[in-house]
Amino acid sequence: MKLNRIRAIAVKEALQIWRDPRSLMIALAMPFMQMCLLGYGVSVDIKHIPVCVWDQQANQDSQDLLKRFQSSQYFQVVGAFDNARAVTAAIDDGRCRVALVIPPDFSARLGDSSRSAVQALIDATDDNTANIAIGYAQAIVSAYSADAWSEALSRRGVPALAQPVALESRVWFNEALESRNFIVPGIVAIVMALVGAQLTSLTISREWERGTMELLVSTPVTPLELMIGKLAPYFGVGMLDAFFCLGLAVFWFTVPFRGALSTLLFATALFLVVVLGIGYLLSVLIRSQLGASQIALLVTLLPTTMLSGYAFPIDQMPGVIQAITYLVHSRYYVTVLKAIFLKGAGVTEIAFPLAAMVVYAGLVTYLAARAFRKTVD
Repeated sequence: MKLNRIRAIAVKEALQIWRDPRSLMIALAMPFMQMCLLGYGVSVDIKHIPVCVWDQQANQDSQDLLKRFQSSQYFQVVGAFDNARAVTAAIDDGRCRVALVIPPDFSARLGDSSRSAVQALIDATDDNTANIAIGYAQAIVSAYSADAWSEALSRRGVPALAQPVALESRVWFNEALESRNFIVPGIVAIVMALVGAQLTSLTISREWERGTMELLVSTPVTPLELMIGKLAPYFGVGMLDAFFCLGLAVFWFTVPFRGALSTLLFATALFLVVVLGIGYLLSVLIRSQLGASQIALLVTLLPTTMLSGYAFPIDQMPGVIQAITYLVHSRYYVTVLKAIFLKGAGVTEIAFPLAAMVVYAGLVTYLAARAFRKTVD
């Protein structure tokens, strides 16, 4: 293997990137667009759920309960109605997701037996939002119920009893409970996988379409030298994109970064080797630029989005799907990103995903180098 041959191929490919507007667009514009669109557009935080109210009591007790919903960041009271038909219409029209119905004897029953009922009608079209809304509503009503019970005992001269068990929670790693801190590191993996594979999927197929493969085959360059020379400029571009995306994550989206930068860069370099190798392999096997780019999009984007743990917890997937995720290269990089960003994990804690990426990188590099043949069919 001679460095001057590799250098010549790398310079040629770098000039090709510079002269190709499509490659420049993928390398420079796509990371910024994806980080902004996904960073702001993807969120699993459920807040300001629209609530409509039918308060048949309309006194101090019912208003105290409603004020708790109004002061919560999870609910937003958007309307008050005086009949069941209007409440049903508001839910059907999508104006509210939750309807609270306070009965006319709410205060009377609360005063007589210290027990009353409030009806909550939930629009379960989106079952995830519905389940979360039910939990939030139950928490608010339970807190109100505890205060009402304590006040009732006080009026009767009975001292309020302390709760036998009190839960004190401490949130680790994502203290603000912001889904953005969980999602944005995964977006970095999506950007790196898509950009890397898309760019390199055009390298060899471009030579076939432009009729320059015969000239390339006639040179003394070996398949390994060709692969290294072709991928070297894209590795540099990929690392620049990685710095850009990681900088946006930390300084723009304010995701906490608690780990070592050197460990993160090592993992990023490994992941780039994997995705660049996948793109190069597809480019060798598929001689059409369009076909290679389409397959690269299918191989990188879908698994990274759906099966890497980027947005959907892997441990909540069916057992068969969980087993399949071990074959998804981006699963390991997403795990490393989140562990380094949020937990400050060191090499010891992420040894398994790092080792998996090393194996993946070696396997993909071997297959990509063996796939190219210096023959013209």
